[in-house]
Amino acid sequence: MRSQSSGGLVYSTEVGRTCPSCRQAIAACTCQAQTTILGDGQVRVSRQTKGRGGKTVTLVKGLALDTLSLAQLGKQLRSACGSGGTVKDGVIEIQGDHCDLVVAALAKLGHSPKRSGN
Repeated sequence: MRSQSSGGLVYSTEVGRTCPSCRQAIAACTCQAQTTILGDGQVRVSRQTKGRGGKTVTLVKGLALDTLSLAQLGKQLRSACGSGGTVKDGVIEIQGDHCDLVVAALAKLGHSPKRSGN
């Protein structure tokens, strides 16, 4: 028999990603694990093509937001750019080269973004 561990289910085909603490869907999680701040507060916007088959992706790192706020901001930025994307490990990824548009949108929302990389 397996002993009970602190880990557990992290993905379900019914609800997607789940919180390892309360085992609820990430969107429905209300435990303390989701209220941790992920970034350091220095917002950096960069462009990356490495490991993506030549496709360009705009990355937003360092936002001092919790997981739910980060997901909402990611959705706002994706709709402002008119493209797809995701939020992974505290980094917002937006498909395509939208660095200037993302910097302007973040500044309008009250953040102080800086371009990094090339």
